[in-house]
Amino acid sequence: MLFNSYIFVFLFLPLSLAGYFGLNKFRLYSLAKVFLIGMSFWFYGYFNPSYIVIMAGSICVNYILSYGMLTLNSKNLRKILFALGLIFNIGILFYFKYYDFFISNVNIIFKTDFNLMHLVLPLGISFFTFQQLSYVIDSYKKTVPKYNFFDYALFVTYFPQLIAGPIVLHSEVVPQFADLSGKKLNADNFAAGVMAFSFGMAKKVLIADTLGKIVGWGFADVWGLDSTNAIIVMLCYTLQIYFDFSGYCDMATGIAKMFNINLPMNFNSPYKAVTILDFWDRWHMTLTRFFTYYIYIPLGGNRKGKYRTYLNVFIVFLVSGIWHGANWTFIVWGLVHGIFNIFTRIFKKYFDMLPKIVNWFITFAFVNFAWVIFRADSLTQVKEFFGRIVKGGWGPVYQGLIDSVALPEFDFINFYLENRIPDIKLILIMGVIIFAMSASVFMKNTNERLKTFNPNFVNAVVVAFMLFYGIISLGGVSEFLYFNF
Repeated sequence: MLFNSYIFVFLFLPLSLAGYFGLNKFRLYSLAKVFLIGMSFWFYGYFNPSYIVIMAGSICVNYILSYGMLTLNSKNLRKILFALGLIFNIGILFYFKYYDFFISNVNIIFKTDFNLMHLVLPLGISFFTFQQLSYVIDSYKKTVPKYNFFDYALFVTYFPQLIAGPIVLHSEVVPQFADLSGKKLNADNFAAGVMAFSFGMAKKVLIADTLGKIVGWGFADVWGLDSTNAIIVMLCYTLQIYFDFSGYCDMATGIAKMFNINLPMNFNSPYKAVTILDFWDRWHMTLTRFFTYYIYIPLGGNRKGKYRTYLNVFIVFLVSGIWHGANWTFIVWGLVHGIFNIFTRIFKKYFDMLPKIVNWFITFAFVNFAWVIFRADSLTQVKEFFGRIVKGGWGPVYQGLIDSVALPEFDFINFYLENRIPDIKLILIMGVIIFAMSASVFMKNTNERLKTFNPNFVNAVVVAFMLFYGIISLGGVSEFLYFNF
């Protein structure tokens, strides 16, 4: 189920809130948790009920293995359970996400003809698998308490963060669900949650999906682009993925806030970053945290000299690329980020000598070009796209690009003003791009707004307008981009 859908806004969310707080009102605390788990399973299996079996099986296996590690005193038995936990989680992720990719490359390299399975990737499998993997590792270290099964299941399935994060730690959410002060509807938290949800919906529906039309048009025919239009398409994707992922994070934060749950920040204005290291401290922050805690530090972090540090950084970004998808484009995207990250560390003193605006431009330009690799269907398409930028020639914005944004609002304005203002639709499109760019760099993000949010009349009007406009625009709804990862 999508946050940005009528069934979620008008049925699922109100029913979830009413049921959860209603059961808690009668002190049926355990039943309220079970209710929320059930609603989360409905949310997850809405499009494909078979997903429920996969996630439920994963939860049961991981809970049993973790409980065993927390209970047993035998180090050897705990090691066996830990190994089984790693094999199970990595194995299930490999099977559903990477099996066909692995087999297709084996067929190419060794001229074999193994059959592909064409498996449908379960939604959010990378997220809830990593979340459980962190719990398995912490269970082996015995740094987690013995939660009961329902607490663990709710930790994994809680629907605001289930499909695309943030990747939460047990210590961040389980104690909040046990806090009796959070069992009652809190008007201030609810108002703040609605504000964050409304901002997120506006980002997704009004900005990301609008720019996504241009991106879809451009990548459908890369070979037909010239330099001008290729650069516009590249910038549009840079802004699309920003507002798409930022919108999801805001909506997840807002929904959780309505339940009096504070999720960890996952997105902190990454396009304000002045170095690539700064960028990764701001983009998908909980994924960066996971890789830091469970890969970078165990490999030695920065404790074994600069060359080992560079190798560890390279490995982390290679794994990050692989995590994002079963395609060579994701792997190369991870590698170029790793290389540039190491390059920045090596020449840090020279970057520090540059004006801040220059460092920002270098970082933003690199991120733009790297997103092309991330978005492309193949490395061949990447090569062609960069070729169009360099040697495609300069010219006007294509009519096809303008026509790709078939929005009722644009068509309405164009109908009445096209005879008075030439190229009015192009002006509107450029206005959206300029606004999106300015907002990503200069405006406060939603987490910053939450810190100072005051539910007064002016804020109520702004939130109501964004929520209303977002809801009436849901007809052309699309999935969040990170649902694919």
